[in-house]
Amino acid sequence: MAKHDKDATFVGDSRVSAKRIPNISPSYSDFPGKSEAFWPNFLLKEWMVAAVGLIAFLVLTVSHESPLTAKANPNDTSFVPLPDWYFLFLYQLLKYPWAAGDYVILGILGIPGVAFGAMVLVPWLDAGKERRPLKRPVTTGLMMLSLFSIFFLTWAAHDEHVKKHGASHGGAGANAPAAAADPNFKAGDIWTAQASCQGCHGKNLEGTAGPNLQKVGEKYKPEEIKEIITKGKGSMPPGMFKGSDEDLNKLVEYLASLK
Repeated sequence: MAKHDKDATFVGDSRVSAKRIPNISPSYSDFPGKSEAFWPNFLLKEWMVAAVGLIAFLVLTVSHESPLTAKANPNDTSFVPLPDWYFLFLYQLLKYPWAAGDYVILGILGIPGVAFGAMVLVPWLDAGKERRPLKRPVTTGLMMLSLFSIFFLTWAAHDEHVKKHGASHGGAGANAPAAAADPNFKAGDIWTAQASCQGCHGKNLEGTAGPNLQKVGEKYKPEEIKEIITKGKGSMPPGMFKGSDEDLNKLVEYLASLK
């Protein structure tokens, strides 16, 4: 389009907008609760949440010492290691027959790979604009199933470990140091007759490859001691006791009296 003004001719270019739009964020008042400006609204909220979480974490680390377990003891062959709590669900997963043995690849790569891959692909798998959980049953259901599985497997791993090996192996009693052997302690005749037991627990129950038993009666009841002797525990195999049932009962009674 041309505009004539005396001797000058002005030519307008249609590619240049006649109305200049300032570089500001649009108004989101027409879409309440559905969208907002990334800067500074959304980013500021994210920073505030991250700052609160970081401060809470720092306060926790300063006010509570790290729950370290007992020092490593190469002579304690009964110790059974346990992964940290955030790996317990994967540790428990590998105990099931369909995720171990011939199917171990499924347990270490298949199931975790599908789970974490689905988390990465969520924006493409669920591209709907609806944000309410009840309106997204598939995504919400899978997330709830994942959370339940993680919590259940973590609890199952800890519960099974405590039942089999006791709280001293990664449980509440892991911080307590091992009881020192009493050099003046002398074992009774019923113990000195058990050569197979002395190989791991010492001639005077001071503990060598196995734990110290000089005060075992404080930790276990007679029926628990008998079950450990007959069925084994940890690295202690069953059937180590050599003798009659009468001798077994005498040994259990003797060990239970050590307090």
